[in-house]
Amino acid sequence: MATTQASEAGLQRSLKRRHMTMIALGGVIGAGLFVGSGAVINQTGPAAVVSYLLAGVLIVLVMRMLGEMSVADPEVGSFSEYTRRAIGGWAGFSTGWLYWYFWAIVLAIEAVAGAEILQRWVDLPLWVMALALMAGLTATNLVSVRSYGEFEFWFASIKVAAIVAFIVICLAFLLGVGSGHSPGLSNLTVHGGFAPAGGITVLSGVVIVIFAFVGAEIVTIAAAESDEPERAVSRAVTSVVLRVLTFYVASVLLIVLIVPWNSTKLGDSPFIAALERIGIPGSADVMNAIVLTAVLSCLNSGLYTGSRMLFALARRGDAPKGLLDTNSRGVPVKAILLTTSVGFLSTILAYLSPDTVFLFLVNSSGAIALFVYLLIAVAELVMRRRLEREAPERLTLKMWAYPWLTWLSIAVIVVIIGSMGVVKDVRSQLVPSLIAIALAIVVGVVRDRRATAARERPVAGFRGGRVPARE
Repeated sequence: MATTQASEAGLQRSLKRRHMTMIALGGVIGAGLFVGSGAVINQTGPAAVVSYLLAGVLIVLVMRMLGEMSVADPEVGSFSEYTRRAIGGWAGFSTGWLYWYFWAIVLAIEAVAGAEILQRWVDLPLWVMALALMAGLTATNLVSVRSYGEFEFWFASIKVAAIVAFIVICLAFLLGVGSGHSPGLSNLTVHGGFAPAGGITVLSGVVIVIFAFVGAEIVTIAAAESDEPERAVSRAVTSVVLRVLTFYVASVLLIVLIVPWNSTKLGDSPFIAALERIGIPGSADVMNAIVLTAVLSCLNSGLYTGSRMLFALARRGDAPKGLLDTNSRGVPVKAILLTTSVGFLSTILAYLSPDTVFLFLVNSSGAIALFVYLLIAVAELVMRRRLEREAPERLTLKMWAYPWLTWLSIAVIVVIIGSMGVVKDVRSQLVPSLIAIALAIVVGVVRDRRATAARERPVAGFRGGRVPARE
């Protein structure tokens, strides 16, 4: 059982079901929705709703696969451990280190984004506020896993409340409540039609949109520190379906109904553009505060996720054993500090070399999440067969239409990665990402071969002249 493994490893099972639910939800709702959706709408038109729906369905399928494995065996490190078991040691090594690298770079991106928002109200240098934000949330993570859970619970609650309020206000406006003039459904078809640039932009929109959903999988990493991991993960994974459809698709649909898709105001924040169109006073400051909350939530989760992935790698011997050290509250202090130190360094590089070194770091992390999702799908394909044969009673949460939907997900992810080469907005990320992925795989394969050679090396004193394999 993973709960036993977690306690043996020094982690504490302090996260409650309410924390787990909001961790899953907070991981999905980020600045990608509040800000990034505007660029997608400008490019795709009202059909951006379809792009979000398609991307959301893929994430739901990946979460279902991950949920199946996590409920059957909640593990410290989650999918890095599942890929190791299903595919091989190199897969666990590369998945774990790449995912950690992804979040370490995201820390800097989010810290800079948060500082840019704060500059609207605070007159301090950008880099000072970025480092201050990261330092504050590092301190929070160092207190206890419970403090991380509490902060994420309230961050996510603010985001959910904001989206619910936005949906209610927009629906009321469209239904004619108040003094404003409702455009009805006209914005779906005027200004060039539903898909003014053609259906291909809907698919290219999926390539961009998919990155907004990254983070939903964090809840399966947190499972090992939950007081009831099986029930908490099952509930959180199941609830993602409804929430993705409600929060992302409904919000984007309401935006394209209220604001013409070719409006230049969408570029800053589509939510602000919609609220200003309705006539809500002070909407810019309110939404910027909510976006800041989303950024802080991402920073909080990135520190937690990166440190726990390092902890899992160390437990398997893929990272220095010293990272397993925890304090009296079960916090892996060294893993957190190593993760945040890379974030601090990246933030400094964002200030000193924004268009060279930092830009390469950002681009090289672009496709990593998709690669991780691909390995998750392959791992589920293998582990499902193994569980059906060896322990079918542990399959209390199952992937739908196995293996067909799993194979379909694998094919779609491969197509999306390939499509990055032809979609202008993400093309620059493909080659640097492939370099990072190839490097991790090569190192993982070399380590595997050396470990195999070490196990088979003749040693005096053992029968047969070989070192017995480790269990």
